[in-house]
Amino acid sequence: MTGRPAGPGTREKILVAAATMLGENPTARLSVRAVAARAGVSTGSLRHFFPTQRELLETVVAAIYDVEIPDDPIHDTARPPADRLLDCLRQMLAQVGTGERAREFWRTTVRSYVATAPTDDEAAAYLALERWGLHLVERWLTVLVDEGAIPPGDVPRQARFLSTVLNGVVVERALPGAAQRLEHETGTLRLAVEAVVPPADAQRPGA
Repeated sequence: MTGRPAGPGTREKILVAAATMLGENPTARLSVRAVAARAGVSTGSLRHFFPTQRELLETVVAAIYDVEIPDDPIHDTARPPADRLLDCLRQMLAQVGTGERAREFWRTTVRSYVATAPTDDEAAAYLALERWGLHLVERWLTVLVDEGAIPPGDVPRQARFLSTVLNGVVVERALPGAAQRLEHETGTLRLAVEAVVPPADAQRPGA
């Protein structure tokens, strides 16, 4: 025999490695070679469970959809809903960083998905990551709906709006003059949040 079957736990090791890489960098492309190295398995073993990058990423994203973040600001009910949602959006931006880090983020994105036509697997990987980001925002909004902090409505549409604002802020972070723009960033995010979360007095009957 030229090889032997992967031992028990290999699939779980691969998923843990991939999820950890996404946690460290939500924009990670999760190449087969990089994930295999992180998991300490051969690329052949990884391909045994996940023949394509698309299958790997789809499985990882599906698995972490239901993972609750213990210190997620959205659960801090002692604070106003708008402030909690604002902090959640800031957490997403923190993954991108500012200045050179933000520029490297966009260089990687352009090289991977814009400069040349992405392969089917690369396009699927990008869309899976996009769905993951939207899911996070939808989950935060759903928490506020359940609390009665915001009225029931089109949560997916609201999440898409907030995500679009975030994308615009990320682009600005990579452009010259980022230091000046950062001074206005909180105001921009606050306006976006208030478009979704009405002021407390607007929620009272007769207001």
